[in-house]
Amino acid sequence: MLKNKSKILLNNLRTYSNNASTTKKIYPQRIFSGIQPTGSVHIGNYLGAITNWLKYQNQGDDIMLSVVDLHSITLPQNPKDLSKNILTMTATLLACGIDPEKSILFQQSHVPQHTELCWQLGCICTMARLAHLPQYKEKSENLKDIPLGLFVYPVLQAADILLYKSTHVPVGEDQIQQIQLAQELARMFNNHFGETFPIPHSIVSSSLNSRLKSLRNPDKKMSKSEPDAKSRITLLDTDDEIRNKFKKAVTDFTSTISYDPEKRPGVSNLVAIHSELTGKSIEEIVADAKHLDTLGYKLLVGEEVAARIRPIREKIIDYSSDPLYIMDVLKTGAEKASEIAERTAKEVRRKMGFNIDVKKKKSKKVAAQ
Repeated sequence: MLKNKSKILLNNLRTYSNNASTTKKIYPQRIFSGIQPTGSVHIGNYLGAITNWLKYQNQGDDIMLSVVDLHSITLPQNPKDLSKNILTMTATLLACGIDPEKSILFQQSHVPQHTELCWQLGCICTMARLAHLPQYKEKSENLKDIPLGLFVYPVLQAADILLYKSTHVPVGEDQIQQIQLAQELARMFNNHFGETFPIPHSIVSSSLNSRLKSLRNPDKKMSKSEPDAKSRITLLDTDDEIRNKFKKAVTDFTSTISYDPEKRPGVSNLVAIHSELTGKSIEEIVADAKHLDTLGYKLLVGEEVAARIRPIREKIIDYSSDPLYIMDVLKTGAEKASEIAERTAKEVRRKMGFNIDVKKKKSKKVAAQ
């Protein structure tokens, strides 16, 4: 089930209007999403984002997916590690089922119009508006010197979305405010320079997979940035690593298995992961586990999750062994993305006044020569 203000995506329509009552322009439906090449993808990313992208792709939606490497450098990155991570992330998406023939998959930095539009939108955005975004406050609170990129990255995120005139953006609940900024900037630009961008809508997943918790601290969301690697299951973890992480997952002192996220967050998180990766219902899982204690259930979940992740891991390794193929996929994707991006860029340049608008006639200086 999807939780979305717009009924358009759910009804699988192919058109989109800014305002149904005062329609000025109809925009074709386009979905945009991005993922940073920082760290290995964990099952929260896989279940909360990638599986939804696969659904949109396979039902024939127009979807663009970007490895957003420019976003990843808002905090210091080792260049060699970044390059390797871009390849690994692309290999991961391909291994999960993203098809370059059905989706446009590309590397953000290979389409320079992203940074151009970021600057243009940045000139109509205010510092006060950006300072109120919670993710900036969270990421900057422990930094002595705050990079400018960390402050303005939500504008780049808005540019990513608007550059392709995207109508829908799949996001987690913690990113809704960033999409609201993109909506505001689209309205501001349209009001200042004329109708140009659709107002993008968030697609927020209401399923359990968007809220998977850390295995070490079930009060927090599973995260790539968590220092403790045992807090998450990644798609590159070996079978033994997966089993050990579940064996050491934080639960409680009650031995029976039940689902109660408020009173038993640790065990409930394991049940949620088990449910999402196997397709079994919460009720079915709890009923099947009634003869198990907590340790026995951890071992069971570890085995079933390892079996589910194994073929994906093997495909990631296989794709990663052919970097030339991955580079070709990204090159082809960037060419497709650039074609769309340049149409928008030309329109924006013209409306903002960067194009000198004069009648085509022979220059007096040329005529005098």
